[in-house]
Amino acid sequence: MPEHREIDVHHLGRERVICCHRIGDVLVDPGPESTHHTLLEALDGAAPRALLLTHIHFDHAGAAGVLARRWPDVEVWVHERGARHLADPERLVASARRLYGGDFDRLWGEVVPVPEENMVVLEGGEHRDGFRVAYTPGHASHHVSYLHEDTGLAFTGDVSGVRIDGGPVLPPTPPPDVDLDAWRESIAALRAWGPQAVCPTHFGTFEDVGAHLDGLEEALARTGERARESDDAGFAAWLREWIAARADPQMAEEYYQAMPPDMQWAGLERYWSKRQAQGPSAQRAER
Repeated sequence: MPEHREIDVHHLGRERVICCHRIGDVLVDPGPESTHHTLLEALDGAAPRALLLTHIHFDHAGAAGVLARRWPDVEVWVHERGARHLADPERLVASARRLYGGDFDRLWGEVVPVPEENMVVLEGGEHRDGFRVAYTPGHASHHVSYLHEDTGLAFTGDVSGVRIDGGPVLPPTPPPDVDLDAWRESIAALRAWGPQAVCPTHFGTFEDVGAHLDGLEEALARTGERARESDDAGFAAWLREWIAARADPQMAEEYYQAMPPDMQWAGLERYWSKRQAQGPSAQRAER
């Protein structure tokens, strides 16, 4: 049975924000380039066979290019909708620099292209090298999850939410691809796997799968409705207060770093705007 290990990459020096999961000779979500030296130190010279990316957001996959440069034979698994941005990240980086400004380099580091010959391009539904792959949009339109069949561990990126230690399960909802309908379908797909544990990137491994996913569905409904009734500043303030009431100060800061409150409203607002444009039938279906 392959060993499962949680590698904390200590993003910005803080614990329990970004977890790279190692299962045997595979890494799931290696994290940003800005923390890849911490990852290499933890690996102590061991080279992985493959990097399995749940999606290409920088906190999950930003290190993929520099690691592929270091390990020229490593496979990089990615959904077909994200593959072109790995091969040519220029537009993605330019867009993110407009959002993060001068903080981009400090947060994410250098984003290096992944050679196309290293990529294993996925669409969901694959059975490969002991993993089952599911297409699990909702947080991102190019999100996939992986079930390791021998251990029953489900590596779920952001689609199973953010959960730190004994804190609440919360959905990260940055723009542009948040889709609450698709997210609920993805949760159903995770349940159908019947995993022994869910392993989100933020942060850890949780064996209370049913309660975890129940909490996520409740949080999706709660945050979705709150965003619908609020503006950007009001939603961010509410989210901070909600987390602070359920976590000690250190844990609250870990949540704020894993899913910055001032970046969550925009994804939900974009979702509701699309729903409104689709007309009354779409809004009735939501209710």
